[in-house]
Amino acid sequence: MRYLPWDVAFLEALCELWNQELGERFPMREELFRQNSFDDENVFHTGSWIAWDSDARRPVGFVVAKCWQEKLAVEMGKGLGWIQVLLVAETYRKQGIGGELLTRAEAALRQQGVQRILLGRDPYHYFPGIPEEYPDVKTWFEKQGYSAAAPLEHDLFCRYPDSTYAELPLVSDGHFRLLTSADKEAFLTFLHCCFPGRWEYEAIHYFRRGGTGREFVILERQGEIIGFCRINDSQSPFIAQNVYWAPLFPDELGGIGPLGVNVRYRGQGMGLAMVEAGIVMLQSRGIRQIVIDWTTLVDFYSRLGYQSWKQYAKYSKELG
Repeated sequence: MRYLPWDVAFLEALCELWNQELGERFPMREELFRQNSFDDENVFHTGSWIAWDSDARRPVGFVVAKCWQEKLAVEMGKGLGWIQVLLVAETYRKQGIGGELLTRAEAALRQQGVQRILLGRDPYHYFPGIPEEYPDVKTWFEKQGYSAAAPLEHDLFCRYPDSTYAELPLVSDGHFRLLTSADKEAFLTFLHCCFPGRWEYEAIHYFRRGGTGREFVILERQGEIIGFCRINDSQSPFIAQNVYWAPLFPDELGGIGPLGVNVRYRGQGMGLAMVEAGIVMLQSRGIRQIVIDWTTLVDFYSRLGYQSWKQYAKYSKELG
C-alpha cells in the first residue's frame, strides 16, 4: 500500500470512493467535495493522505486533516485540529490502513502545535461528529484514544404539505425582511458583537463568495438588527451545510440555520419567530422540505413540526 499526498488530481476517484462507501446515506457531489476538502484554506496538506492500491490502481482510503490557517480577525480554532473525514473501503479494512492514515494525520497536527483534535466540526465540515449510523466507527476511534461527549447533535427535518403556506410572524415594534448588499457592514458588525466566531466566519465567507443577502432573514427594531436566520437553497453562492445531502430528496431541499437573537431581546419568543420567518421565506420560493442542521435543541424545533433525522456523537482527543 502506498500513501500519497493530498492532491486535487484525485478528486473524482475519491468522490467515487466516498459514494461507494457512504453514498446511500451521505451522497457526495464533486462540487461539494472540492469546496470542503480542497478549496478550504484550512485543509492541512501535511496531515492529509490518500491510501493507494498500486495493483488495483485506485485509492482505497483517505484522511483529511485541518487546522486553522486563515488570516482573519475571527477566533475559530486556536489549539484545535480537525479530522474532517477518514474513510477506508470496506474490503480493505482491518489491514491497518485506517490506523496508518490517522497516525500520519495526528503526527502532522501535533507537530503543528495542535493540542486537541475534533472529529468533524471543522470549517466547511461534513459532520458535527460521527454519524450514529456507524457504531463500528465510534468503537474504532475509541480504541484510538478518542472520547465521546454528550449530548448528541441532530439534523432535523420537516416536510410541509403543498397546500400549507404560512405568513410572517408579527413581532411587537419590529419586522422581518431579507438582507441586502447594502446591509453587509451593519450585519457583520451585529454578528461580531453578538455572535463572534463560527457564525461571523461563515458570513464573511458568504459575502466573499458573492452573497447578496438573500440567504439571511433579519429582524429589525427601530432600524437596528436584533436577530437573524440563515436560509439556504440550491441558488445559494456555495453549498451550505443543511443542504449537503439534497440528492437524497426528489424535490428541492431548503435549509435553516444558524439563527440568533441579540441577548438583550431574548425571552420574548423572538427565536421561534425567527425560525418561522425563515420557513416562510423558503416556502415563498416553492420549497416544501427543510433541514435544520447541527443542533441539540430538538424539543425547541419540534414546536414547529421538526423531528430528528440524523444524529451525531461528538468525539475529541487531547494530544499530550
